[in-house]
Amino acid sequence: MNNFVNVLEKKVVPVANKLGQQRHMAAIRKGIISTLPLTIVGSFFTILSNMPIPAVAHFLAPYQEILDIPFRFTVGILSLYATFGISYSLAQYYKLDPLTNGIIGVMAFLVATAKPLHVLKPQGMVEAGRYLNIANLSASSLFAAIVTALVSVEIVHYFTKHNITIKMPAGVPPEVANSFAGLFPAAVVLILFWLVRHLLGFNIATFLSSLLMPLKGVLAGNSLGGGILTILFITIFWTLGIHGTAIMDPIIRPFWEMAIAKNMTEFQAGTNVHHLSTIFTEQFLQWFVWIGGAGGTLALVILFLFSKSNYLKELGRLALLPGLFNINEPVMFGAPIVLNPILAIPFIIAPIVTAVIAYFATISGLVPMMMARLPFSFPAPIAALMSTNWSWQALVLSLVNFMVDLVIYYPFFKVFEYQQLQRETTTNN
Repeated sequence: MNNFVNVLEKKVVPVANKLGQQRHMAAIRKGIISTLPLTIVGSFFTILSNMPIPAVAHFLAPYQEILDIPFRFTVGILSLYATFGISYSLAQYYKLDPLTNGIIGVMAFLVATAKPLHVLKPQGMVEAGRYLNIANLSASSLFAAIVTALVSVEIVHYFTKHNITIKMPAGVPPEVANSFAGLFPAAVVLILFWLVRHLLGFNIATFLSSLLMPLKGVLAGNSLGGGILTILFITIFWTLGIHGTAIMDPIIRPFWEMAIAKNMTEFQAGTNVHHLSTIFTEQFLQWFVWIGGAGGTLALVILFLFSKSNYLKELGRLALLPGLFNINEPVMFGAPIVLNPILAIPFIIAPIVTAVIAYFATISGLVPMMMARLPFSFPAPIAALMSTNWSWQALVLSLVNFMVDLVIYYPFFKVFEYQQLQRETTTNN
């Protein structure tokens, strides 16, 4: 185990750190994460419009069309918001005006993806180019959002770096000066994406989606092997002291966002919650696998509470409340699990086992798929219940997996406890 950790430290960690800190990857991560409040709020409205209580559902039935609006303007146009966030973040890195670049990025995305519609009016007249299909702005266009955001900011950066800008006289307010400085690059961005999309007929959203869909099917689809691969990457990075989810985020976050958004959209359209598109959403991991945080560490915290070691018992008390809300840094760095050959083993194994259990429970029809996105800080059993359209079977599965975590962690906990007691005895003597 020590040799394995040493190899990972020398070969993998430097590459992972560089990837996580690379400016474009960081901008993608920050930009997409900035949309979390919107997708969470949209999820709550999805739950509200699908209440399992007949009396409530009957009361809300006349308002379904109105209740659908918050979902459509949060999750339904997720890529539009992500474009602004990514452009804003990358512009901050280059010390450009983030607001101007955010707006230019949104313009580029709209020009590249949202072709105006010709709508036939009741009077028989055709309104040309005055309407947009918001389906083009959903999570299905997220990769187009990433590309247009990055390219547009890079163009602005190039113009700024080479002083190809309109410089205003001293005394002009900064917001005015920034707007004029972005005039030339904004024109270039507009013309570039207009030529590509509307004269050459190249749809970047369709192209990238078809190009990357095979990878989506592996990492965030219905492949058990792909789900296990994702879990392995995240947990191994964590055991090396690197935030595993943060490292994987630039790669897998777009797939996760597309997966849960598609599930939510299908559910809103009337698809049975057992027949949605994607099993391995981020929410599947959160509520069935990461119980208490990455690695399913709430089980270890509970074991610490009953430890004979004073230190571990105190650590269990301190880590219990955060653990209930899926915050596991206290136990990750307090035990520690990081670079700990004993606790690293169950930290990696337990999530794989619980993911396999949850996977077969899902494909067998015992539990439905995820149709809502809740904050990561929700206690897992409750969130599993709400995120599967109030399926009590999902709640039971979350509890069962927690018990499985306890069983897997227990022998390693006892070995670690024995070592800790020896240290405490030596210190006291």
